[in-house]
Amino acid sequence: MKIVLAVVGKMAGGYLSKGIEEYVSRLKHYIPFEIQYIADAKNTKNISQEQQKAAEGRNILATLDTSDVVVLLDEHGREMSSMEFARYIERKMTTVQRRLVFIVGGPYGFSQDVYARANEKISLSQMTFSHEMIRLIFTEQLYRAMTILRGEPYHHE
Repeated sequence: MKIVLAVVGKMAGGYLSKGIEEYVSRLKHYIPFEIQYIADAKNTKNISQEQQKAAEGRNILATLDTSDVVVLLDEHGREMSSMEFARYIERKMTTVQRRLVFIVGGPYGFSQDVYARANEKISLSQMTFSHEMIRLIFTEQLYRAMTILRGEPYHHE
C-alpha cells in the first residue's frame, strides 16, 4: 500500500515546507508515501466559491484511480487521538490494496462530486488551520502513527 497526501495548490515555501520535508523524509523509512500537488482553480476573482470548488473538484477527481481509497481531511470528519489514528492506519495497511489517498481541499472545501467519491472523512481538529499547516500536521501525525505501530519512543502517553 502507498499513502498519498493530495493537496490543492503549491506550497509557498518557508518554515512549514522545511517541516513537511523533514517528516516526508522520515516516513520513507516506514511506508511508501508521497505528496501529490493538484492544480488550484485559476482566475478565482472572476468566479464564485461554488465554481471554484467545482473546478478544483474536477482537478482532484482527475488524479484519482478507481481503486483508490479516498479520505477527505474535512472539518466535519471523524476525530481521532494519535493512538486511534495509528490503529486506523494499521487496519488500512491490511485492507487497502494500492493507494490510500488523503486529500486537503482548496480554501472553500470540496465539491459535491468529491464528497460523493470519498470513502471517508477525517478531521484533524475542531480548530481551523491554514491548508499549509494541515499538510505539516498530517505528515507529523502519520509519522507518529508509524512510530506507535513500531513501538518506537517518539510518542509518549
